[in-house]
Amino acid sequence: MAAVKKRKAKVKAKKAPAKKKSPVRKKKALKKSPARKPAAKRAAPKKKAAARPSAKPRPAPAPVPRGPLPGEVRVGVVSHYYGHLAVAAVRLEVALAVGDTIRILGHTSDFRQRVDSMQIEHQAVSEAIAGDEIGLKVVQHAREHDVVYRVPA
Repeated sequence: MAAVKKRKAKVKAKKAPAKKKSPVRKKKALKKSPARKPAAKRAAPKKKAAARPSAKPRPAPAPVPRGPLPGEVRVGVVSHYYGHLAVAAVRLEVALAVGDTIRILGHTSDFRQRVDSMQIEHQAVSEAIAGDEIGLKVVQHAREHDVVYRVPA
């Protein structure tokens, strides 16, 4: 019997010190939402009145032609565009002068403007001939390979 007591003594380990109980906090009473009323039965869907005659389809607007218009003369091609200056470098195929009205047409650009400023090698000129590379102040973004046309007055 003494052996049994020894085993029990070995099995019992030291107990951890008792923890203090934390102060009891009172729980706030939860507000109950009012009971929901049962949903009213829905009426059967009403039949639609006689259908209105459908509106006449409007004709599609006429597409703007992407090529040169009658009377426009090809002047040259934009070889470069300087965005910070809003200047297009144009290689001329025919003569161009300040005061002419041009149309710049490309894949995404299509606008008209009057030639107000034109330069060759940073020198202002009033007229340029075929073969010249000019700097042309433009009002919108022009892209390389856009075609420049002279518009008849």
